[in-house]
Amino acid sequence: MITIMSAENPMQLFLMRHGEASFDAPSDKERMLTDTGRYTSRMMAKWLTKMTTRVDLVIVSPYVRAQQTWQEVSKHLAEPRHIVTLDDITPNADPKFAVDAILAYAEQYKADTVLVIAHMPILGYMVSEFVYGIEPPLFATSGIAHIDKHLELASLVAMQNPTQLA
Repeated sequence: MITIMSAENPMQLFLMRHGEASFDAPSDKERMLTDTGRYTSRMMAKWLTKMTTRVDLVIVSPYVRAQQTWQEVSKHLAEPRHIVTLDDITPNADPKFAVDAILAYAEQYKADTVLVIAHMPILGYMVSEFVYGIEPPLFATSGIAHIDKHLELASLVAMQNPTQLA
């Protein structure tokens, strides 16, 4: 069965911050997850499997810590139909452009459920771009914002972080 995203189908967006990363790296791009970061990413992946049965599209920052977070999360999810590494969701990228790019990829791949793994501060600003009138929230490392988007309206369903699961 082929699912076609239309005005009738709501989109579920899960915006996730990478796991805890070490500062011992030659550059910000190369920071690697700590053992705690790997563990909390797996914890949140298990929570994510309770929220959705599948993820159609995964969009990940090219930074090492985001890619490693996806490696941990992917162990607990069914294989997504599409995985995209996107330069436009790095820490200081433009949030409006990032949201437009995410929505364009979702439309292109007909994705109803999208997981984005990125960084602060862009994640907080992206939530504000998706959900009208909301202040940019802070994300704990490995934290996830669940957004329900239907047509032009979007609502923040939940903000979940690892300490709430412990």
